[in-house]
Amino acid sequence: MKQTMIPPAHNKTHSDKIIRRKLSDQVVEKLRGMILSHEVEPGDYMPSERALMEKFGVGRPAVREALQSLHNSGLISINHGERSRVNEIDAGTVLSQSDDIARLVLSAVPANLEHLKHARQMFELGMIRVAAANATAEDVADLRAIHAKQQENVGNATAFIEADMNFHTRLAEMTGNPIIVSVSRAMLGWLFEYHVSLLHWSGKEDVTLSEHAEMIDLIEKRDVEGAVATMSRHLARSAGVFEVKS
Repeated sequence: MKQTMIPPAHNKTHSDKIIRRKLSDQVVEKLRGMILSHEVEPGDYMPSERALMEKFGVGRPAVREALQSLHNSGLISINHGERSRVNEIDAGTVLSQSDDIARLVLSAVPANLEHLKHARQMFELGMIRVAAANATAEDVADLRAIHAKQQENVGNATAFIEADMNFHTRLAEMTGNPIIVSVSRAMLGWLFEYHVSLLHWSGKEDVTLSEHAEMIDLIEKRDVEGAVATMSRHLARSAGVFEVKS
């Protein structure tokens, strides 16, 4: 007896559905393609809204929404009264877009501040190891100039902290790795801008200055292990400066 084959029932899944993409999303994809293909270079102005409308066959709202999306992601800058301009794309561009998210994460889950401190410690110890091994006379001179500036601002917490950030950023630059520099700046920004207690610096400036001076001397001598040990003590002591803002 011949059996009749019954075709299997077609199971409709979510993936079978055709989803209409927003026009602005399609324009974003096209504009990103223009940037990635170097049709427009960093520093160039993007085509006018009218030119983009004609190029892609869409209305002004779709173009404006797409340009705003690229601005929010850091790919372009929009200034009132001017055409949008393509930004230089690097690690700093990407990380700067994370500032709001980092603030939310650190504020919502206080334990993450301790994780950030730990991450910074691991990062800075590796960073100063490379810096001490490769320091030039110019690097050391720059560090001493920053140290002098920080010393001048004892009693001015904001300026003192700014000089402190400059000191650690200069160490990052000594690695010669732009990604390390960008990550260092991002972590310092998240710590200092959102979770630093200015009152905790009062009376402790001299200790910070002493530790920085010791690090500079060790770096100048190419004493890698000594510089790492001093940085470790410095970070352990200053960890209490950072606290979640209420």
